[in-house]
Amino acid sequence: MSELFINGGWEGATGGAVREINCPADETLVGTVAEADPADALRAIHAARAAFDGGWWKTTSVIERGQILERTAALMQDRLEEFARAESLDTGKRLVEARYDIADSIRCVRYFAQLGPTFSGRRVDTGDPKIESRVQYEPVGVAVLITPWNYPLLQATWKVAPAIAAGCTFVLKPSELTPSTSIMFMQALTDAGLPAGVGNLILGAGSAIGDTLTASPKVDMVSFTGGLETGKRVMISAAATIKKVALELGGKNPNVVFADANFDAALDNALTAIFLHSGQVCSAGSRLIIEESIHDSFVEQLVERAKQIRLGGPFDDNAETGALISAQHRDKVHAFVTAGIAEGATLLCGGQPIDGPGYFYPPTILGNCTTTMRCVQDESFGPVLTIETFTTEEQAVALGNDTYYGLAGAVWTQDAGKAQRVANALRHGTVWINDFHPYVPQAEWGGFKQSGIGRELGPNGLLEYLEAKHVYQNTDPEPSGWFSLAT
Repeated sequence: MSELFINGGWEGATGGAVREINCPADETLVGTVAEADPADALRAIHAARAAFDGGWWKTTSVIERGQILERTAALMQDRLEEFARAESLDTGKRLVEARYDIADSIRCVRYFAQLGPTFSGRRVDTGDPKIESRVQYEPVGVAVLITPWNYPLLQATWKVAPAIAAGCTFVLKPSELTPSTSIMFMQALTDAGLPAGVGNLILGAGSAIGDTLTASPKVDMVSFTGGLETGKRVMISAAATIKKVALELGGKNPNVVFADANFDAALDNALTAIFLHSGQVCSAGSRLIIEESIHDSFVEQLVERAKQIRLGGPFDDNAETGALISAQHRDKVHAFVTAGIAEGATLLCGGQPIDGPGYFYPPTILGNCTTTMRCVQDESFGPVLTIETFTTEEQAVALGNDTYYGLAGAVWTQDAGKAQRVANALRHGTVWINDFHPYVPQAEWGGFKQSGIGRELGPNGLLEYLEAKHVYQNTDPEPSGWFSLAT
């Protein structure tokens, strides 16, 4: 059984509770893990607080912190196949996808290992030779890091790596559904030399321990990736102590296809945009916004291709995408589709759950959609694509921005000027031109509007874990003469 990791040691939950982890693809038992309660969460926070307040970690050389991350990345690389298998079993995604995810996670750890030393602050020229003025960066403090179930290790590295590079201590709480690779990651960090108390791992449901983690006055920062409603609750909980909050809360992402796009490339990528990992991707291209003149031919071929997508388990070589995370999530996705049809959307394919074992839902396409429909506005987080049409560039932009989310979007056209105009006009944190889904750790990731606040990855992803301090020194002080001397 896997345990909690607190103050440098593995231990069971205070109350002795455990949770079984099951594979979503066939419902078989993957393993058993400790289930923390609020007392465990507080112990982890206290350990992180003591490690930070002790002073020795935040004053550790940024080079040394980077070396810990480099060694961690090397250990992960050595165990890549083991990590990928564990990720597949927890999430139900195909092994080939999990291998990509683990490789991306390793790249992220290495990126922040190398980025850390570049944040040395800056000298400010005041124009006065007797004044030494500089801005220096210091770690925020204790960070609570809450990660989702769709990309468990990747999201953990996006938070843990910059936290370590910055000199923070942390409490990592992965989704209770997919803890395995976070457990392995914590072991790799420990083997790489991460000191006791700096990193702590709490396993359990957010409903039981989330408020304890986010409301504690001993926590300086919360970084959360997950659903919108939970994100709002995190923000409210953290507000009582005015702690720093970073939120990535998903999206309803437009994939805008103009008539002059490369038809075959746009068609193939429209499928990947929404049906990769069965749509369980925060940046999934769940809204196809297509120029009216090519709608019929494009959608006809899109539907035929979608019907041919093969579903299967992690180790099924013939499978092209996998299961949904749970029976509850499958039911939620189906209710979303049913409601969309009731609103007036036309079911073009899919739309019915697949009998078990496993929690599978077929690629589903809804036509005749408008932005007034909830199925266009709300996030299904499943393999459900809605289709809207436009006739002008201005209308395409207006449709793409008609959402309270703002995480990602794409534009497909062979007109370079139009591509740039539309990309600049879309109010989304990432915009792809003639592509969908790729990212690099060197570039910031995050959303506008209700997709969240703050950024992960890139230089700003490190800045989330740093505070800027201005130090102003007068090297030749003298009386100011502001007030008259007493007589």
